[in-house]
Amino acid sequence: MRRPFAITTSALVLALVPVLLSAQTPAQDPAAQQPAQQQGAGQDTQKPEEPPKVPFTTPAGALLVQIKPDQTAVFEEMIQKLKTNLARAERETLRKQGEGLDVYRASDPMAGNTLYIVLIDPAVPNGEYDLLALLARTMTDEELRAPEAEAMWKRYIDAFAAGLNKLSLTPVANGQM
Repeated sequence: MRRPFAITTSALVLALVPVLLSAQTPAQDPAAQQPAQQQGAGQDTQKPEEPPKVPFTTPAGALLVQIKPDQTAVFEEMIQKLKTNLARAERETLRKQGEGLDVYRASDPMAGNTLYIVLIDPAVPNGEYDLLALLARTMTDEELRAPEAEAMWKRYIDAFAAGLNKLSLTPVANGQM
């Protein structure tokens, strides 16, 4: 039982490292350093990021997330931080991702863990929906470098009982049956 957890945790940490490092590297492109108002309202002004690890190419999607039963408060704290950061994000893409993101807690456990269902509707095509990577993209350089950030990431990663299960969803008959 510990081996899958260790593998999942290691994979999450390894997946998060490039995001954190790229977020801490100041942009060298002078155009990327100009305020959004000077470049055109509503456009993403950041340098292109690496391809998403959890994208959706369908109009909607869902993530099934298993959280350790005693870590639900930690996960819900993470989700609240993510939703707050997405709502205040300067980048239009991130704001759109936040607008289509709803999180539900299932009343029935899954494999002894608490199951959360993250519904994404509409999905931003090829947007990053790995929850930890998405949170990192919404944080400022100062927040990422803060002394308490390392402890925060460890708490969030440790809350996961298993990896994400992704479901790409396409409406049937325009949602009408």
